[in-house]
Amino acid sequence: MYLIVNIIGVIVYLGIAFLFSKSKKTINWKSTAIVLVLNLVIAWILTSFAWGRDIVSGAAAGFNWLVQVAYKGIVFALPNWVTPQFGGTAKSMNFVTSSLLPILLIVPMFDILTYIGFLPWVIKWIGRGLSAITGQPKFESFFSVEMMFLGNTEALAVSRLQIQSMRAERNVTLAMMSMSCITASIVGAYTQMVPGNYVLTAIPLNILNAIIVTNILNPVTVKPEEDTIAKIGGASAAEEAEMDDGKKEPFFSFLGDSILGAGRLILIIAANVIAFVALAALIDKLLGLINPWLSLEHILGIIMFPFAWLMGLNVHDAFQFAQYMGTKLVTNEFVVMGKIAPTIHNVQMYGAHYQAQLTVFLTSFANFSTTGMIIGAFKGLADKESNAMISKNVGYMLLSGILVSLLSAGIVGLFVW
Repeated sequence: MYLIVNIIGVIVYLGIAFLFSKSKKTINWKSTAIVLVLNLVIAWILTSFAWGRDIVSGAAAGFNWLVQVAYKGIVFALPNWVTPQFGGTAKSMNFVTSSLLPILLIVPMFDILTYIGFLPWVIKWIGRGLSAITGQPKFESFFSVEMMFLGNTEALAVSRLQIQSMRAERNVTLAMMSMSCITASIVGAYTQMVPGNYVLTAIPLNILNAIIVTNILNPVTVKPEEDTIAKIGGASAAEEAEMDDGKKEPFFSFLGDSILGAGRLILIIAANVIAFVALAALIDKLLGLINPWLSLEHILGIIMFPFAWLMGLNVHDAFQFAQYMGTKLVTNEFVVMGKIAPTIHNVQMYGAHYQAQLTVFLTSFANFSTTGMIIGAFKGLADKESNAMISKNVGYMLLSGILVSLLSAGIVGLFVW
């Protein structure tokens, strides 16, 4: 029965996208069907076959290994923040130490791969292959892969020349897709809090579901003469590593900027987590003055409950799942991951189906604050027409992010019980 409900849920999520579509008559259903089948096949392989599970488990282990290497640097500077398991003297590690400080290694590592041209090369060819398979415009396919590695604002930044050359309608598509990504450099942080195999399963599914949802919500016909890549991400990224005289920036100067950027990212994440947790607590306190039962989680849990139940969960689990969904949308994924980190790995407590779906749903940047980040990024990249249209479509951006997360979680749930 729960499997049937789960299947119906996936259909309902797609139906909601169709209901709110801006142009139902121009939806490319052939491309949508191809991407949906591809999505189902990838989810099936990564969750149902030993070799598929080995791939994602190996990738998760790789990120965990990077995090453990990062602890070597943290121990040198702050030994009393790291546990004896990794060479320190602390009895336990806080959120900043276990999840954020490793970013100081992982961000520069990805930047080095960009500096030498490897990461842009991977993005370019995977993007072109995805376009050939799905029939989607080249740059939209390219961008979906680009944001998987770089994150939303970073992918937008290195794609500025393309953004400046595209119509406003296509830039709205990019803004909507940007709600569904994560940054590869913080995957290691996620895998320290929730099951890493499902985190890594969510990444390709989010890419494909972002293509599906935006193709339905905001169908844009791209003529052959428009379907070009003005400047591939590799070239743009390389330009950012060049100095004013056209010569490439010295490696250690580039690396220093990367490390400082990683430090700023840690401060931004920490500030957002602290502020949003405190604001949520304040709202709960104010609601408690009206009625002790009222809280942000309860209110949002009621709103999101039908969508959680359609995941194929029993009523109790669906209500708890819905509360986590609402909290993520108002705050961010780190807040919820921090709450569930002590228990989410216990399959006996949650069940494999619930564990997989919750982890996948959380693995994205879809929340209210992300809309502000994306709008802010476009302010410095696009023309007034694009910015005006993107600002008018904030609701569609948020709806896109939510539907992608629901679809990814629902599709994974079909294969994990």
